[in-house]
Amino acid sequence: MDMLGKRYAVVDLESTGNSPKNGDRIIEIGIVIVEDGNIARTYSTFLNPEKRIPAFISSLTGISDRDVSGAPKFEERAAEIRRLLDGCIFVAHNVSFDLPFLQQEFRRAGQPKWTGQTIDTVELAKIVSPSAASFKLQDIAADFGVTLHNAHRAVEDATATARLLLHLFERLDGLPEETLSALHKRSFRLKTDLSPVFFDALKKRRSAASSAGHSTWRGIALREPSSAAAIPAEANYPESAEEKNSLLRNVFPDYEQRPAQLAMMDEVHFALENGGEVAIEAATGIGKTFAYLLPAAVRAIEAGRPAVISTYTNHLTEQILEREAGKVSGALQTPVRAVLLKGLNHYIDLERFAGILETEDESYDETLAVLQVLVWLAETETGDLEELNVSGGGSLFIDKIRKYRASTQQADAGHYDFFLRSVRAAAQASLIVTNHAMLLSDADRLEPLLGNISGLVIDEAHQFLPAARTRAEIIFSYTDWKYTVGQIGRPGDGLLHDRFSQLAGQVGKPGEREIVRMGQAYEVIMNSFDRAFAAIQSYIQSVDEKSHEQKKIFALNDMAPLLPVCAGAGESLYAWLDIAGDCTRLLEQAPDAGEQESMRFLAEWKHWLREITLQAAGWMELFDDWDGNEAAWAEADMRSLPGSLKIVRQPAVVSGLIRRSMDRFRETGVVWTSGTMTLPGKERFIADSLGLPQEVPVKKFEAPPDFYKGAKLYVVNDMPDILNVSQLDYIEAVADAVVQTVIATGGRCFVLFTSHDMLRKTFELISDSELLAEYMLIAQGITPGSRMRLLKSFQRFSNSVLFGTDSFWEGVDAPGDALAAVVVVRLPFSSPDNPVFKARAAVLAAEGKNPFSELSLPAALLKFRQGFGRLIRSSSDRGAYIVLDRRIEKKSYGKEFLQALPSVPMEKVALADMVLELESWYNGGV
Repeated sequence: MDMLGKRYAVVDLESTGNSPKNGDRIIEIGIVIVEDGNIARTYSTFLNPEKRIPAFISSLTGISDRDVSGAPKFEERAAEIRRLLDGCIFVAHNVSFDLPFLQQEFRRAGQPKWTGQTIDTVELAKIVSPSAASFKLQDIAADFGVTLHNAHRAVEDATATARLLLHLFERLDGLPEETLSALHKRSFRLKTDLSPVFFDALKKRRSAASSAGHSTWRGIALREPSSAAAIPAEANYPESAEEKNSLLRNVFPDYEQRPAQLAMMDEVHFALENGGEVAIEAATGIGKTFAYLLPAAVRAIEAGRPAVISTYTNHLTEQILEREAGKVSGALQTPVRAVLLKGLNHYIDLERFAGILETEDESYDETLAVLQVLVWLAETETGDLEELNVSGGGSLFIDKIRKYRASTQQADAGHYDFFLRSVRAAAQASLIVTNHAMLLSDADRLEPLLGNISGLVIDEAHQFLPAARTRAEIIFSYTDWKYTVGQIGRPGDGLLHDRFSQLAGQVGKPGEREIVRMGQAYEVIMNSFDRAFAAIQSYIQSVDEKSHEQKKIFALNDMAPLLPVCAGAGESLYAWLDIAGDCTRLLEQAPDAGEQESMRFLAEWKHWLREITLQAAGWMELFDDWDGNEAAWAEADMRSLPGSLKIVRQPAVVSGLIRRSMDRFRETGVVWTSGTMTLPGKERFIADSLGLPQEVPVKKFEAPPDFYKGAKLYVVNDMPDILNVSQLDYIEAVADAVVQTVIATGGRCFVLFTSHDMLRKTFELISDSELLAEYMLIAQGITPGSRMRLLKSFQRFSNSVLFGTDSFWEGVDAPGDALAAVVVVRLPFSSPDNPVFKARAAVLAAEGKNPFSELSLPAALLKFRQGFGRLIRSSSDRGAYIVLDRRIEKKSYGKEFLQALPSVPMEKVALADMVLELESWYNGGV
């Protein structure tokens, strides 16, 4: 971008709070002047706010009352600051905070309002770097190699923002001309003055050589895919231990022989070579992933067909694609190409996106998302929408451009259909990496994508159970329903119905009578569903026994009297769809329906018809007859009915579904593997739950004897008894234990809960106390971001603490010094009120089995083991596994929890004694 002759004032403020109108004042200002692409001047000063600085602000910024006591007041520096900004483009990381605050202070000091162009580096970064994990200054700056050592100090933040600005300009310069042109065209709807920025970059691009590696389709610049290498012709499996060790030394510089890893490799190789099936429990520390990837790759090369690796978590998928597959290539000394294959709706529908680009009517969030997608399309090879980081209304826009069907035009399909591109790449790969959901859904395809394979490895096999339940799950959300059906609108609302009517009038089909019928049928829908929701709400309120709780779950099986009115609502929806379908066909037959504007509208109209059809099918399935093997329930927040209403139906037992989906692979060779496949005394717990035939063996491979030498288990024996105290008393005790543990270890702690409600209350109590104000507190469901983004934030800061629920008990790695302790707040039993648990327990009880010993306890033991697995990921790791729930020592089943863990030193200690031990341990003591 051409920066000659332009001056940028990059500003950051630290203040006593967020509202100058309520008396908050600036305590420090940093200004960095950027000219001709270089930092020309830096300005920084403390300012006396003439009031005390709140403790949490001092903790955040490190600025104390003493620092500002002798500093000038803002009025004394206002003219000087104003002169610095004159003639500059105002830049900040979140302009909507810094500029209004500064304007208010200028007004108070008698200075004129500053006027000029503004640039928000948050807004610019979202557009230019749309796949960034986070747009917080410290995070996005680090992505560009800008280190921010002293965050929340004005001049350091302003300097980092200035360097970030220059990097963003540089990245902008690398975009194709078509992308820059589209950015400039739509940029006038943005909140800050990015139009001149994009125009300057566009002029520069037009005067330079065109960007290589891109093609253009309907005015959209797309990155050309990398050429795909065919599956190699030959690879030999290392038969002897010496051969295996030799291969492993080629790729692992510090390789130590692990007999369990070599034995697992042989077991996987045998199953895949002979079309067998085996279940393998592979303990942390044996190198499980490599142990199945190498024989799978060899089998794929021998057969000339890819092997499939199915996973559950994105973390493992990334690990395979980014690291492990390359190591297998190095070991075999031959290219082993691994590709990711996901379901259709993970990919962008370019046809639909191109149609949206030709419209102008969109919100700010949609405009921002459009610009993000344009830049992303110039960079992505996959077209996988999960690569994008959008927020707010942008996520709704992304849903609108998801792919629902493969292209039928082969010319386009060959080059611009990302889904078909990924299918073709998968066919040429040695390893196809997919997820459990895709593997399950592929069984329902008329022409399965994963049919002609050489073998199948299912990692994180215990998670195949929830994946299967989710696959068979039906969810109805009032919010989603209202949004989807509301797109049509009543006659006169100015929405899709009226646009359809207007277009019909222009082309002469359908006639007014058909349009009126469609509008009347829509009115019937709205009235029918209003009655159904009113009946459900009335029922929920009539059985509201736990009045102190705001979020509640109600068994749907008890709502039989509501079924007729609910079924009637669904029938009204189908009746409207029939009429709308007839009207659509008439419109398509009109002579002028092939015009571009008509085709664009028809594409959008049919998209919403498809969405409403899915809503209708889901609604009707909720109220079909039940066979006793299902859980059905309604969830609601009593403060916002019916808006919060969600209705869910899920099978309790999925072994039959799994068997049916896996039958086609059984002669190919199937390996089920996980770190938790067995329990003491219940070796086949997971295997039986998966429906594996009894003849499928379950093999166990243990970690080396000294792998867990760095682990300690503490049972805190002076915690209150969780069953005999109020929740508030227990939470207060938990908060105290967490605070003391965090201080003793210097952070780097996971705190694992079984309930989000308890997590939230504990987190809020600790936050409000400010006892951990110097630590980075990250809470699932409270701190924005996905699980992986929260984990990356945890790993980035050495003094961080992560509060997590179910999904953090497993499937996440924080190796080495990143994790010092895991705190188990309570033993991970499923809630007895959980509808799925109740349904599964009912099935067991009907079979004459004990639901506690056959289901509740084994499931808790598995999760307890998985929680421990977060702590020690290599033989050099060390950490404490801290259990606060005294049931582990007081209940008869407590010993089973202890036996479920590897053999590690255990101490039953008072909290104070444990804290002293931890302080000694983590500060170099013994």
